[in-house]
Amino acid sequence: MKIIKTLVGALALGLAAMTFGASAQDKGIVGIAMPTKSSLRWISDGNELKAALEAKGYTVDLQYAEDDIPNQLTQIEGMVTKGAKALVIASIDGTTLSQVLQQAKDSGAITVAYDRLIRESPNVDYYTTFDNFKVGVLQAESLVKGLNERFADQKPWNVELFGGSPDDNNAFFFYDGAMSVLQPMVDKGEIVVKSGQLGMEKVGTLRWDAAVAQARMDNILSANYSDGSRVHGVLAPYDGLSRGIISSLRGVGYGTADQPWPIITGQDAETPSVKAIIADEQYSTVFKDTRELAKVTANLVDTALSGGKPEINDEKTYNNGVKVVPSYLLVPVSVDKSNYEQIVVGSGYIKAEDLK
Repeated sequence: MKIIKTLVGALALGLAAMTFGASAQDKGIVGIAMPTKSSLRWISDGNELKAALEAKGYTVDLQYAEDDIPNQLTQIEGMVTKGAKALVIASIDGTTLSQVLQQAKDSGAITVAYDRLIRESPNVDYYTTFDNFKVGVLQAESLVKGLNERFADQKPWNVELFGGSPDDNNAFFFYDGAMSVLQPMVDKGEIVVKSGQLGMEKVGTLRWDAAVAQARMDNILSANYSDGSRVHGVLAPYDGLSRGIISSLRGVGYGTADQPWPIITGQDAETPSVKAIIADEQYSTVFKDTRELAKVTANLVDTALSGGKPEINDEKTYNNGVKVVPSYLLVPVSVDKSNYEQIVVGSGYIKAEDLK
């Protein structure tokens, strides 16, 4: 009898565990479409978001499209076919998703644009990102701060401008934010763009490709700085581009006492670029804590799918060409050699040993 009771008790516990396991995973599928694994930040975003949603009881379908637009479309269509209740999409080209988002809407799914605004579709329910105009402002302010520190007696400063990918809506916010600081200085003659290349149509870098940035910097140096003049600063909107630009500059002798590094900005606090900041090659980056973005996005998805009203803090800024998308904006932080330990290492985003 004692053995029977023990078996019955064990069976009951087993059934309870099975029931709990089912209930923990019965919230349905959430599809996460990320653009590429070639950028460290998207790997981090994908992992953080997947973990946050799984902790809330969702089955997560995380896929990377490797910057191939048809591939991302196919991946998202597959998520809809599988019955995803929500799509979280960091788009490669935010203008190419209208048809598949209509399919998602028709299936009852919600769509969240993740860090990159999806354009020209009414079927974007929410947008989670950072204050992207502020990112550009921080980059430009840091650039000017560095110019004053390193080249105070060499005005006017020669500065070259780089933008992000023209098919990424954020790139325009970054550039416009930066130029709100830099354009008045250009107009006053305090900053000179020797290449004459201003405006996103001239400075954009398709797919945020470091090799494209490096090649463009090579051309700028050859065409405009062969007369012995020096580059004092480079506005770079992303760490990957910054590293390509640094490679170009190193190739013509920058990084010595006679030819010190220009002030070079960045974004995303990627480990190789924080190392470059420590080595005085890159001056600054903008830290966007993707752990917080993942947390906010997971909470938003869970609240919306549970029938609640997600927290939104911006309903004016992000017009995607069809509608103003309700958004949640997080605050970016400027990071340089003076504060990287406190902000990036102190927050646990990067381990100190990884910077050695």
